[in-house]
Amino acid sequence: MKVAASGWRWALARLIFAVPVVAGITTLTFVLIHIAPGDPIYVLAGDGGSPAYYAEMRAKYGLDRSLVDQLARYVRAVSVGDLGYSFMFQSPVLRLLLDHVMASLVLGCTALVIGTLAGYAVGVTAAVAKSRLLDNGIRLAAATAYAAPVYWTGQVFIFIAAVTLGWLPVGGIASARESLTGLAWVADVGRHLLLPAVTLSLPLAAVVMQVTRASIIEGLGETYVRAMYARGLSQTRVVVRHVVPNALVPVTALVGQHAAEIVAGAALTEALFGWPGVGYLVLHASLHRDYPLVTGAFIAISSSVVLVNAFTDAIVAWLDPRIRLS
Repeated sequence: MKVAASGWRWALARLIFAVPVVAGITTLTFVLIHIAPGDPIYVLAGDGGSPAYYAEMRAKYGLDRSLVDQLARYVRAVSVGDLGYSFMFQSPVLRLLLDHVMASLVLGCTALVIGTLAGYAVGVTAAVAKSRLLDNGIRLAAATAYAAPVYWTGQVFIFIAAVTLGWLPVGGIASARESLTGLAWVADVGRHLLLPAVTLSLPLAAVVMQVTRASIIEGLGETYVRAMYARGLSQTRVVVRHVVPNALVPVTALVGQHAAEIVAGAALTEALFGWPGVGYLVLHASLHRDYPLVTGAFIAISSSVVLVNAFTDAIVAWLDPRIRLS
């Protein structure tokens, strides 16, 4: 009963803490996008308008007011669930985000699963490998995957798998020339999803591999592991049943820290592959000085990061009873 009450208090404290964090990110984003060089009015109205027309457009969108007044009005609107109206798309920001969030979730979750499973499996292999050459080769490949920018890795994949070999489509979320339904449509989306998901998963896989390898090597040196060897247990049984599960705790924490970033921060990958997600939307909104859309997207992204981190902390505490939520 006490544990449950403590968990509820911890969850409530995290939610209360999230409010100033999201508010700070919102304010900073709002101010930075407004003071950056450029004027969205020229994007909306073109370059050939008269000063009177530009003044009318500024008044229409509230851009003729002071920055403090604009921020105060925006905060009041957000407090009632209104994220504003997009300059570029002429549509409510919340509707735009909801229209694109599913594509980002599909791409991000797929990349998260690929990166976690691949990194964990390769990390275990590197830690227990008898061959030093294999271990060094895996570490070198992981370092390369982590250091390589996603836009470079993506272009390499596009050139090899799509252009040269013709195995996979270059970009988009589905074939534009075909009207597919059911399993055929799912398979088509899967073919379009594979390249961007693998591209996005590589940096995470590299980090997961390094953390898994280090955790398992550390676990193999523990006293209880040496005692199991002394009792005659095989290395396979010791590693699979005792060492590998213990390595899940740091890996879970690591994946949780990167989960929201992958789902919401894949702007370069989405732009490279023409994937219609939130990152792709925010990138174009930034280029067109779409203040409401950029700020609304960052509110959604920062909120998701805080919530996912809190959820990860809870899972880590559940996996390892020695960790207490406080």
